[in-house]
Amino acid sequence: MKSYTEELWFNTANRQEFVNITSQVEKAVDKSGIKEGLCLVNAMHITASVFINDNESGLHRDFMKWLEKLAPYGKDKYEHNVGEDNGDSHIKRTLMGREVVVAVTNGELHFGPWEQIFYGEFDGKRRKRVLIKIIGE
Repeated sequence: MKSYTEELWFNTANRQEFVNITSQVEKAVDKSGIKEGLCLVNAMHITASVFINDNESGLHRDFMKWLEKLAPYGKDKYEHNVGEDNGDSHIKRTLMGREVVVAVTNGELHFGPWEQIFYGEFDGKRRKRVLIKIIGE
């Protein structure tokens, strides 16, 4: 068994943003040379997420509205906000998930219909990273 590791770095222009990273993960799978295995894509920061869903702008707006209802932004809304204002971002990350694992089959990500990988940023405008770890044969 072999493994391959790569990191992606992000510094979003907006505090909250979804970034389609599917093509970057596909390039990492290609570089890995692994034909059969698993690909882990993991947000390495506690206010960011990685998730799989459809690349449809209305759906993304629905996610943002839903997340804002469940964990609205506000400096005085969370006990965590002692010197920070990102208590909502921690909750949003937990709701959207930390990582995804995708099967690699014949050297390609093995997706279902419409599935793509997204980086979800909930406390942006600063540098953060995503880990890609591919294992297999």
